[in-house]
Amino acid sequence: MSESADHLTEVQRRIAEAAKAANRSPSDVTLVAVSKTHGADRVRELLAVGQRVFGENRVQEAEEKFPALKAEFPDLELHLIGPLQTNKAREAVALFDVIESVDRERLAATLAKEMARANRRPECFIQVNTGEEPQKAGILPSELDAFVASCRDTHKLPIVGLMCIPPVNEEPALHFALLAKMAARHGLTKVSMGMSADYETAVRCGATHVRVGSALFGARPPLHA
Repeated sequence: MSESADHLTEVQRRIAEAAKAANRSPSDVTLVAVSKTHGADRVRELLAVGQRVFGENRVQEAEEKFPALKAEFPDLELHLIGPLQTNKAREAVALFDVIESVDRERLAATLAKEMARANRRPECFIQVNTGEEPQKAGILPSELDAFVASCRDTHKLPIVGLMCIPPVNEEPALHFALLAKMAARHGLTKVSMGMSADYETAVRCGATHVRVGSALFGARPPLHA
C-alpha cells in the first residue's frame, strides 16, 4: 500500500464518522481529491486503490495530466475547482466533467456558448463568496438569486449545486450552514464545501462534496519559477 492509499483510507474513515454523527449516509458524500501541482504518478496511486473523483485548479495543468489518465480510467471524474477565465472556457468544457467555479455573468454566457458548440454539458456549481472578500472569486450572497435565475433561464446551464471557500480566519461552520441554506432555497441538491482543514465540519453541515488535497497527497511541492 502506498502512503497515498493510507491517507485515502484515513480521510474516508473521517468522512464516514462525520456523516454518521450527522445522521447521514457516508455514501452521500463525494471525496474530490485535489491533485493540483502533483504529477500524474501521484494521481495514479489513488486511482489504483479506487479513488475516481479528482479536482484541479488550473485548466492548463489539468490538460497536461488528465487526458491520458481519463483514457486509462474511463470512469475518472474531473472537477474544475479554481477560477475559470473566459478564454479557457472551451478547453474547460472539453476536459472537465464538473465545473465548480461559475461566478459571473460573462463566464456563464461563454460556458453556455461552448457547451452548445461542443455538445457537451459538464455539471456546474455556482461559487458563492460567502465571506464577501474583495480578493476572492464568487458571486455575492445578495446577488445569488438573480444569478441562479440567469444561469438557469437565460443561459440554460446545468446548475446542480453551490460551492464556497470560507475566509481562513472565520468559523467555517457558519459559512457552510449559509451555503447549505442557500442551496436548499434554490432546490439545489449538491453543496461543495470543506477542504483538508475542515472537511469533517463541512460533512456535518451537509456537504455533498469535499475538496481534499494536502490530507491525501501531503504538502504541495513548490511551484517552478
